[in-house]
Amino acid sequence: MLNFRKDYVALNLPSAVGDASSSRGWSKKSLWRWWNQLSRFQRSIVYMLVLAACLTILYYISGNRPIGSTSNGPLNVGMNKDHVTPSLALYSPKKVQPVENSIPKAEPAEKSYLKNDTVNKNNLYDKRDNFANNIDQIHSPPREGVKFSGPTNERQSAIVAAFKHAWKGYKKYAWGHDHLKPISGTFQDWFHLGLSIVDALDTIYIMGLTEEFAEAREWVATSLHFDVNRDVNLFEVTIRVLGSLLSSYHLSGDKMFLDKAVDLGTRLLPCFNSDSGVPYSDVNLATRKAHSPKWSPDSSTSEVTTIQLEFRDLSRCTGDPKFEESAAKVSFHVHGLEKSDGLVPIFINANTGNFRSYSTITLGARGDSYYEYLLKQWIQTGQTMDYLRDDFIEAMLGVVKLLTRRTSQNKYLFIGELLAGGRDFKPKMDHLTCYLPGTLALGVRYGLPQEHMQLAEDLMVTCYQMYAQQPTFLAPEITYFNIQEGTTGDIYVKTNDAHNLLRPEFVESLWYMYLVTGNQTYQDWGWQIFQAFEKYTKVTNGYTSINNVRNPLSTRPRDMMESFFLSETLKYLYLLFSDDPHLLSLDKYVLNSEAHPLPIYDT
Repeated sequence: MLNFRKDYVALNLPSAVGDASSSRGWSKKSLWRWWNQLSRFQRSIVYMLVLAACLTILYYISGNRPIGSTSNGPLNVGMNKDHVTPSLALYSPKKVQPVENSIPKAEPAEKSYLKNDTVNKNNLYDKRDNFANNIDQIHSPPREGVKFSGPTNERQSAIVAAFKHAWKGYKKYAWGHDHLKPISGTFQDWFHLGLSIVDALDTIYIMGLTEEFAEAREWVATSLHFDVNRDVNLFEVTIRVLGSLLSSYHLSGDKMFLDKAVDLGTRLLPCFNSDSGVPYSDVNLATRKAHSPKWSPDSSTSEVTTIQLEFRDLSRCTGDPKFEESAAKVSFHVHGLEKSDGLVPIFINANTGNFRSYSTITLGARGDSYYEYLLKQWIQTGQTMDYLRDDFIEAMLGVVKLLTRRTSQNKYLFIGELLAGGRDFKPKMDHLTCYLPGTLALGVRYGLPQEHMQLAEDLMVTCYQMYAQQPTFLAPEITYFNIQEGTTGDIYVKTNDAHNLLRPEFVESLWYMYLVTGNQTYQDWGWQIFQAFEKYTKVTNGYTSINNVRNPLSTRPRDMMESFFLSETLKYLYLLFSDDPHLLSLDKYVLNSEAHPLPIYDT
């Protein structure tokens, strides 16, 4: 007969436990005897209970450290007894060699950045005392709104008329959709976010179009929802939608725009949940799942480094540092990567945080706005984050050294590309690159090397020739340059590159150059370009991009009006023709890559 015994665990405590008659409790001998009576399993339980108690005590001790302390001791960057100055670049940086022609800036101790090697490298954004509660007193973004009076001359009036013509067609055929197809009288959706409405908000406001602004504001308030089960591009939605919502909030003082911006910014944050902190390129706004682009494991360098202005401003408006923390870390990470004389490859891997080996170096597509946001972040933060300024200056030296050439006949200066990781030079320049003269002029206005102005002026001549040498007086998307000595001709355009998408980059530079120099030639160039838009791209229901700038009799319209035509191209033309150079003051605002003005802070 088999005997079955039930296994069990018994924890027998001696009667001495809790015995009130004993003044000393257990003796050492009785404790040892009790311990020896325990099974191995029972002892393991006791060990676990003791360990859990210790961890709990440590948790509460660490949770009560003073704000501004780190695991290695007190955080003393820009800190005094009563106040913690926000430092957005608190990592210990890679040592950067001094850059020729850099302008030293004397700063008070509380604005000294990147000079303390003991800071907490897990916290880029230094906390403030009562930061969230005191944000209004700290930054005071405008709440009452800024007033604009509308056009003051014939040229400005012509730009407003062009905008109203485009708006009328969009409202009739594409209202609530991303883009108007003005020839077919239909629409195109990219992200299903009403891009043309949102992107144009501050253009409408600056032009003083009260009726159009009211109807756009109503659509945003009632119909713009971000719970969209669709992947969107982090960069495009940040510069077009988040940037415009923030700008509209600052200009109008309407908190509804800020509330929408907070909702959107929160949905975009999962992009930063990569192993390196370099964001993934895409995210589903409804599920909040982020991933790399479907066509590649890498993100575009320009895209991951052209979101910082917007996320920083969102933190400054709300008092919540998480937005700025996430985006600012990316800039500092890229700052520490190896470069070619300050120039960056156009692809970066979100998981490894490294550039793709042997990828192209260009100031055109996928590289352009990295350099733009180096300068503009420095301006946005009151010229305090000097590693950004120095990276920009170093990069411009690299541009001159590695990328600039002159054409064989008329010696036009252009910026080419380096292929195969810098081994082969290609005499090709995207129209996108024509943003650079304006950015250089903006930097000179803020004290950067005067040599940058000569580079800007030379590039402006070349960009103008890209328009003037085409029969339509409209620039192609891509231009090639002749650098073979002894040959004639400076510029040639390939058939597949002859399209014009109504892009803003050159008129953007015209505005900056005019503000900095006062040279009215830049206004006249802008008027010539606008007249070409009117002649070759205006159709019954709006404006259309065209496929061929080389033949006025066969422009082959593409039937597409992208949101940046309303947001950037017409806005920059309107500002360019203003009688008031302070209509949108560069002392108060820095414009993001989609021409949305955001306030300049002092830190």
